[in-house]
Amino acid sequence: MAESADHITCQEVVELSSDYLEGELPAAEAELFEQHLNFCEGCVWYVDEMRRTIATGERLREDQVPDEVLDPLLEAFRGWKRS
Repeated sequence: MAESADHITCQEVVELSSDYLEGELPAAEAELFEQHLNFCEGCVWYVDEMRRTIATGERLREDQVPDEVLDPLLEAFRGWKRS
């Protein structure tokens, strides 16, 4: 994101959501992120869904996921990290 930006786009919200939710955005970017959420209902919905997904993932244990689901997920994430 450009340092002189006075707003961020919906695409930038999507790209920055993980860092925002993990508290990793610099203060100025976090402020722009939150300003965007003040007027964009779609992005509020997206960030709320991300929060719920993270919360669900934190409660889920590996032994609760069937192998036929876990194995393809692990392979997809391995491929994603390599790309």
